[in-house]
Amino acid sequence: MNHPVLAPGSTDWLPVLVLGGEAAVGCDTHVAVRVQAQVRLVKVRLFTEPIDEEPGPGPSFTTVFEGPISLADGRLVIGDVMGVTRFVSLIGEAGGRPIRVTVDEPGWNAATVDISVGPKLQ
Repeated sequence: MNHPVLAPGSTDWLPVLVLGGEAAVGCDTHVAVRVQAQVRLVKVRLFTEPIDEEPGPGPSFTTVFEGPISLADGRLVIGDVMGVTRFVSLIGEAGGRPIRVTVDEPGWNAATVDISVGPKLQ
């Protein structure tokens, strides 16, 4: 990661998300997560539905965001807020999905981020 903020979310334009003192904040299309950048590699793992089955996110991790997001075209983008690092994965149909973001260490020392995306909301 080149930037200390990871931004998983929709392929739509990334809105301005102010972290303040939080480890993560979200809106209806994106989540901004503090990570440790340019010190060591940041590992990001993506898990898709069903959200609560094994294997899954690290059990000792801390949930920093949980809520619904809207994926405009069914794809989830994972990258830094500057758009330098970017990974795109087709999750399914367009629409809202529950998302849970957990980290090994909340805040600037997060080196592993697990992103769980559940089934499409009705």
